[in-house]
Amino acid sequence: MPKMAIRPYLVSKRSDGQFSVTVRRTRFNSQNYPIVTSTIIDETFPTGTAAKAYVRAEYDAVAADIATN
Repeated sequence: MPKMAIRPYLVSKRSDGQFSVTVRRTRFNSQNYPIVTSTIIDETFPTGTAAKAYVRAEYDAVAADIATN
């Protein structure tokens, strides 16, 4: 079964209408199985565009690295 690449940054809308950013790190165990660790950034943003701009500025990410939910 092919492994799907997981985008390292996730921008998602919270229940209160704000947007948050999750940073995901992928590593592989000895059997080449992906293990993903997710960390939610404490800062919230009023729009998805603002959250994406933050990710681009702080993490030097490109558009292909950012997933939305």
